[in-house]
Amino acid sequence: MKYYIIAGEASGDLHASNLMKALSRKDAQAEFRVWGGDLMEKAGGQLVRHYRDLAFMGFVEVAVNLRTILKNISFCKKDILNYKPDVLILVDYPGFNLRIAEFARKQGLKVVYYISPQIWAWKQSRVKKIKRDVDKMLVILPFEKDFYKEYNVEVDFVGHPLLDVLAEEQVDSRADFLKKNELSNTSIVALLPGSREMEVRNMLKIMLRVVNRFPDRQFVIAGVSTLSDQLYEKIIDKLPVKVLQNQTRELLFHSEAALVTSGTATLETALIGVPQVVCYKGNRLSFEIAKRIVKIKYISLVNLIMDKPVVKELIQQDLTVENLEKELSSILTNDSVRKKMFKDYEELRLKLGSDGASERAGKVIEKYLSI
Repeated sequence: MKYYIIAGEASGDLHASNLMKALSRKDAQAEFRVWGGDLMEKAGGQLVRHYRDLAFMGFVEVAVNLRTILKNISFCKKDILNYKPDVLILVDYPGFNLRIAEFARKQGLKVVYYISPQIWAWKQSRVKKIKRDVDKMLVILPFEKDFYKEYNVEVDFVGHPLLDVLAEEQVDSRADFLKKNELSNTSIVALLPGSREMEVRNMLKIMLRVVNRFPDRQFVIAGVSTLSDQLYEKIIDKLPVKVLQNQTRELLFHSEAALVTSGTATLETALIGVPQVVCYKGNRLSFEIAKRIVKIKYISLVNLIMDKPVVKELIQQDLTVENLEKELSSILTNDSVRKKMFKDYEELRLKLGSDGASERAGKVIEKYLSI
């Protein structure tokens, strides 16, 4: 079977790579042509475009890079036609993938969508496009099945693939972790500024401004190899802060607290069990536009799934050094705050179900393709 898979960011690369492994276990003849990242390539995919060249976020940023985006869409359509896949699998990344889904439907291709776009947050009209253009939708958040049911769209809830990743994670002892990365035995605060260059430039500068206010903690940045060392070094300047490339989950396992840019990382941090402050500050115009059309109470997946403020969210004008210091101090030193967060994290894990999402997703796709 020939699979064409499109993911447009780091989390999509991770989850798509695990789906590819699950499909390969069921289909010994599986061939993959992919848009994604290093993990999808390592899982056996022929990489067409890397997600680092696709990551434009925010209304203004998308508008500025529209010509590049349209060129990528045009190239993708031609590439799909040349490859002639048995199925197209789309992984989140809705601005791009929904256009490709419409094209694929017109070409008579089978379309599977793994990890639903967050249409419950905004652009709910996209449900009509999904109903028209997608043959099989696989969702990973428990409330998404009920959301689609309101629009008479049948979907399969397979559970969250992060549970698979964490179940398989091999973690060094604290002593070995510290020695390997030349860290002291001081308590660690993890900084997760994101995986896109624009995110890191915006968020890391703000996060680093609290470093000197906590002299009894060591701050460590969760870096990604798709961004240059020079980028991190320039932002860090002379601060005593280390960058650990591609060790995010291991870093979190050994951290006392974390400052996390909104996204999948907030859920990852919660499932590992690390108290966190969620941070977000983007282009002002993009944010003002989003504020008027997004229909959700929270920006972090943790709070969205729990439908209550489990973790503090500091957004736009609220993301100040003073507020960041206050909230970080709270999750570091206030036992009642930490215990409450740990209790909510346990409830969150129960809501997400068991691990095995990638395997379940693979079975759904296998069954669909055998029809």
